[in-house]
Amino acid sequence: MARMGAKRNTKKLKIGRHWGVNLWGQAKSPFNKRKYKPGQHGPTARAGNLSDYGKQLRAKQLLKGYYGNIGEKKFHKYYDEATNMKGEATQNMIGLLERRLDAVIYRAKFAPTVFSARQLISHGHVFVNGKKVKIASYQVKPEDVITLGDTAKQMPLVVLSLESAERDFCDYVRVNSGDFTATYVRVPAFEDVPYPIQMQPDLVVEYYSR
Repeated sequence: MARMGAKRNTKKLKIGRHWGVNLWGQAKSPFNKRKYKPGQHGPTARAGNLSDYGKQLRAKQLLKGYYGNIGEKKFHKYYDEATNMKGEATQNMIGLLERRLDAVIYRAKFAPTVFSARQLISHGHVFVNGKKVKIASYQVKPEDVITLGDTAKQMPLVVLSLESAERDFCDYVRVNSGDFTATYVRVPAFEDVPYPIQMQPDLVVEYYSR
């Protein structure tokens, strides 16, 4: 698992490097020291220079990348579902993304990244209401209880993530660190989600509604 985790970490850093942001707010991100994209034009590149379409595309790619670089087809389905739900499409879309099982595992601090959360799930270490779930995009519902298997409870990756002070717990996922369980309390509103950078889901909706 450690070897695959290293590959995931490299992929993760490439996403932030491409867009010139510390996408997950990590202390070791290279953009804490150099806040621009790579290449000769990196220091002068600014999001403000983009066209309206460019801004929409950037917003879409950042939001999609933040949740583990979700595939385009799957991400577009979230937009379709959000627009068919009651209420605001932007709020609905964020709610759907925050209900993903890998996102909930990340919010519970059972994993240091969304990528490693996805790996825990695919390897069969995650249970929802006592049943093993191996699908990262599984939609968690309020009052669902998420637990880790015995093997995962011994993993340094999990233990160190829970102990890390780099991220805080959020109020819509209630965590019992002692027995490695988390309860999904409610679907959050956009303003409740602790994004380390500015996300613009309204521009994502504009991008797909063109």
